[in-house]
Amino acid sequence: MTIHDLVREILTSRVYEVARETPLDSAPLLSRGLRNTVLLKREDLQPVFSFKLRGAYNRIARLSASERERGIIAASAGNHAQGVAYSARHLGIHAVIVMPETTPRIKVDAVAKMGAEVILTGDTYPEANARCDELVDERGLTLIHPFDDPLVIAGQGTVADELLRQAKGELHAVFVPVGGGGLIAGIAGYLKHLVPNTQVIGVEPVEADAMYRSLKAGRRVALDSVGIFADGVAVREVGEQTFAIARETVDGIVRVTNDEICAAIKDVFEDTRSVMEPAGALAVAGMKRWVEESDVRERRLAAVLSGANMNFDRLRFVTERAELGEAREAVFAVTIPERPGAFREFCATIGRRVVTEFNYRLCRREAAHIFVGISVTSRSDAASLARRLEDAGYETVDLSDDEMAKLHVRHMVGGPAPESVSQEIACRFEFPERPGALMKFLETLGGRWNISLFHYRNHGADFGRVLAGFEVPENERVEFRSFLDTLGYPFLLEPENAAYRMFLS
Repeated sequence: MTIHDLVREILTSRVYEVARETPLDSAPLLSRGLRNTVLLKREDLQPVFSFKLRGAYNRIARLSASERERGIIAASAGNHAQGVAYSARHLGIHAVIVMPETTPRIKVDAVAKMGAEVILTGDTYPEANARCDELVDERGLTLIHPFDDPLVIAGQGTVADELLRQAKGELHAVFVPVGGGGLIAGIAGYLKHLVPNTQVIGVEPVEADAMYRSLKAGRRVALDSVGIFADGVAVREVGEQTFAIARETVDGIVRVTNDEICAAIKDVFEDTRSVMEPAGALAVAGMKRWVEESDVRERRLAAVLSGANMNFDRLRFVTERAELGEAREAVFAVTIPERPGAFREFCATIGRRVVTEFNYRLCRREAAHIFVGISVTSRSDAASLARRLEDAGYETVDLSDDEMAKLHVRHMVGGPAPESVSQEIACRFEFPERPGALMKFLETLGGRWNISLFHYRNHGADFGRVLAGFEVPENERVEFRSFLDTLGYPFLLEPENAAYRMFLS
């Protein structure tokens, strides 16, 4: 298919029998932060909350009478499945959707409610796709490919047609998420034919960058494995037709981390009050990185929000990683001397910065390792803080880019008390959350009783919550309780707590 053919198919597509023309919304907060005019193409507002409906319907609507009678099939665990099922229901065609058995129930139910026959097989998408290919032959069904089909590409390209009309002026660059390449092939083919000065930039996760590697190699490259966080673009190999169009029309590919995607989800939410799925916010993440690297200012930029089929259970991960993704939090491993007052001295070195997390467990008498998260303003600010800690005599390791630390270790710091810790009392506290509150809390605790355990995590709420362990001799327990009563902070002694006894005592 030539670019001329693609443009003609885009202009004559049938997507609007089911799809809607989505708005191009301004993003004032992103615009202010990036010092450019940022526009968001809201494909999350489609009936199935994704652009995939466009390509699926444009392909299915062109089926012959005999193909419609036999039925259609697709292998998908995500947005393509819903686009196919929705389109088939509208046209009265029987649809079969093959999904891995590991597909979340919410997605299976969403497709089934649209009237499609759902077949669950295998643990992975390749296994489901292999079964799909078998069923094509066994039952004579027509395969609806998620991206490598001229009519699917043209359907996705209608996004660009709307974008040009709605922009009402020149766009310096358009950012598009890339999986198999159907969306960027349709958008780039259309824009480069009509407004060649507008840059089209694809965006991929660093762990699913098949298009980036393919364009760099000059041929399609199949990845050995892909990360599944942004599952909407988790494709091992781009399409043959989409790659051919991308080679001719795409100006570049930006790769981003999962943390940067999480930060972009937060950015979009703050401007729109809508929650994107990871692939849906991918273009915004790429835009932010591109602006930072190119130092472009005072231009008009557009990003395609491709979908909002977010699994609710992913939100915890997103919120934890968003601050790291926009360099608003840094995490460090710091070694401090083990002596009374050392804890407070360390906090004094940090100053009035907001502490987002603090994990400490006494491990030996001469020194202790602490895991701390601290709010920063940028990566350079984090580096400056690390130098400040080093200059103060603290051995410091920046773990902000350490996946093991961020995924696992930060939630595992602690462990049973060493034999040298005796007569420990576990106590939970609450204190008003504000800059410097943790330091004030520690100053109030004083240094009389040694702190043998300390865990604090900022939850973005009005009150900070701390779990602390104190070494208190038996003959000082009454005095210690009196001390707690005069602190002025709500507290709860929990010596018999089951979790404490099993994992920490």
